Amino acid sequence: MIIAVDGPAASGKGTIARALARHYALPHLDTGLLYRAVAAKLLRDELNPEREADAVSACDFDDALLDDPYLRSDAVGKAASQASAHPLVRSALLQRQRRFAQQPGGAVLDGRDIGTVIVPEADAKLFVKATPMIRARRRHAELARHGSAPSLDKVLADIRARDDRDATRKQAPMRQAADAALLDTSFLSIDAAIQRAIALVEARMARHQSVA
Repeated sequence: MIIAVDGPAASGKGTIARALARHYALPHLDTGLLYRAVAAKLLRDELNPEREADAVSACDFDDALLDDPYLRSDAVGKAASQASAHPLVRSALLQRQRRFAQQPGGAVLDGRDIGTVIVPEADAKLFVKATPMIRARRRHAELARHGSAPSLDKVLADIRARDDRDATRKQAPMRQAADAALLDTSFLSIDAAIQRAIALVEARMARHQSVA
């Protein structure tokens, strides 16, 4: 079973995807970490994430980099959004994501184009969203826990800018797949959002079984 979980930053898609992976005993991949790894390598090598050739050169990285706490920093997040807009970067990471999804037994992947580009054949698809202000508050609290202290206004501006880049890029823009179930987490607790996600996946699998 392949489950695709898409949505914008700080919508809760990562938390939901990890919970689904535990519930169904499936491996999980946060595909955003791949782009964050590219961004981290770019920043450490003092390259420009807005320059496609630089970004492509950073796509060859060791999997061990995915465990580096630096990937969760705000600077890396911003650079990842810039680097991910390049078509050649997305192409370079495409097969890496598809191999993970197509392993025996399936997997859960979360990102921004999983259900539309990476695995459009996924058995269940969710598109997770929340209002920009709520997402900014969540991100602001997360950064504060890690010792970073940007203003809420700055975080909100960064959220809006990232949304715009993700939705308007030429290759694989962020959008809800036609067959994805919408899950708005704006006013849901974490537990409630997870239970709703499981219910949506179960409903989708039940439809598959009835058709079969």
